[in-house]
Amino acid sequence: MGIAQKLFDRNPDPNTALWNSMIKGYAENGFYKKVILSFSQMKNMAFSAPNCYTFPVVLKSCLKCNALREGEEVHCVVIKSGFKGNPFVETSLMEMYSGCRLIGAAYRIFNEMVDRNIVAWTSMINGFIFCHDLVKARCLFDLAPQRDIVLWNTMVSGYIGVGEMVEARKLFDQMPKKDVMSWNTILQGYAINGDVEACERLFEEIPEKNAFSWNGLIVGYARNGFFLEVLDAFKMMLIDGNVLPNDVTLVTVLTACARLGALDLGKWVHVYAENNGYKGNVYVGNALIDLYAKCGMIKDAVDVFKSMSKKDLISWNTIIGGLAMHGRGADALDLFCQMKNSGVFPDGITFIGVLCACTHMGLVEDGLSYFQSMVEDYSIEPQIEQYGCMVDLLARAGLLLQALDFVKKMPMEADAVIWAALLGASRVYRNVEVAELALEQLDKLEPKNPANFVTLANIYGDLGRWKDVARLKVAMRDTGYKKVPGCSSIEVNDCVVEFYSLDERHPETKEIYGALRGLTKLCRSCGYIPHVQEFGYGD
Repeated sequence: MGIAQKLFDRNPDPNTALWNSMIKGYAENGFYKKVILSFSQMKNMAFSAPNCYTFPVVLKSCLKCNALREGEEVHCVVIKSGFKGNPFVETSLMEMYSGCRLIGAAYRIFNEMVDRNIVAWTSMINGFIFCHDLVKARCLFDLAPQRDIVLWNTMVSGYIGVGEMVEARKLFDQMPKKDVMSWNTILQGYAINGDVEACERLFEEIPEKNAFSWNGLIVGYARNGFFLEVLDAFKMMLIDGNVLPNDVTLVTVLTACARLGALDLGKWVHVYAENNGYKGNVYVGNALIDLYAKCGMIKDAVDVFKSMSKKDLISWNTIIGGLAMHGRGADALDLFCQMKNSGVFPDGITFIGVLCACTHMGLVEDGLSYFQSMVEDYSIEPQIEQYGCMVDLLARAGLLLQALDFVKKMPMEADAVIWAALLGASRVYRNVEVAELALEQLDKLEPKNPANFVTLANIYGDLGRWKDVARLKVAMRDTGYKKVPGCSSIEVNDCVVEFYSLDERHPETKEIYGALRGLTKLCRSCGYIPHVQEFGYGD
């Protein structure tokens, strides 16, 4: 845009077409305030009056940067310039006012329109939906003289947005013609509202699936925590072969691999992405960094980060957080300095990674300094996550009373994560008083979680206070809940298998436990005596 502006400035008397080109260029590149400034200059020129192509771009820019006052001034110019009856311009005015939640002003313009085309009807209905007035939106929809596929989909999306899937499905079934966008809209609606079974059924009904259809199913699984199903759907998509995965598909699958620890499949997706034109894709790169970091391959995560020609804030946040998680705090802090030097502005997520790095290195003073810098240098208001990092930093360093004082001074109530961090640190440093206070708070926040009682019972046990251990066991039993067993997963033959301690659900359970007994005997023959009674398969 800099070169375009220089060329434009050389013209002493730019006409309307030239002004429109500059205004459109600024709008397409996100310089919305420049659009408003250019319009202000344009309307004062003698030979460059704004026309019906100028106003819509300027009005959309006013909406983008919340410049309502300037938008109202543009509206005055529209009237003075004689464009009040132009449907294209008036529709843009409606969109600006409804986008600013002045639905009454938008509706007045709609009522005054002489020529209401289907675009105007759709825009007004969409305005009511945006302002959460589904009743008026539906009334207008029913009154619309004609309805195209876009208007039908707009109304269906309105019901989906407020979680009214029954009404959305009713309207969908009434549609005279359904295109692939219609099917995808209702599919994503089920996914967004957590009805995975309905999402699966509808997916099978779609007559012609495209990438958005497959992504609707795959992202729907991921959104609702069905990560194994994400991998199954991805494999089914590849076998089907009619639609190729895009970057959204690959990012979702890599995220599922990271959550499941499916490193081998993740590596395969990495190769697939590079061979299919996604090597320089920043979103795929970020997902790969996350995958390798969460699967323990931090060196590979760093290699992916270094290979990326384009990095965004998420790229930096992911690698800094990954390095911190793996105990490489010095590298994380070094990258944070590189990030600042490269001109990337950190956010709250960045500082979570930085504070975690300080926690793993025991850098209490540095952590406090970074926390203060976040507020003073970057005007980032700390949220409960950053406060939690600071409490964890102090607690792990053994400064339990300081951590407790920090909790008391927080502007919000501490959550269960913060009190659990204090409880865990209390066991390490055998501080019964802080542990009892933490359990008291956790009992209010998580009354159904017996794991908190177990932690305090272990502290009592370490100190030989067996009467207190017995008392806590009774209290834990009285809650009526049992500690949820930890779930693990392992990648076998391109599949991810989940299992619990003493799990017997697998069809090859007998063979698995037989192999485990064989390994136990082999360990014993080498002089190692495992604590087999803990696993329930000993002699």
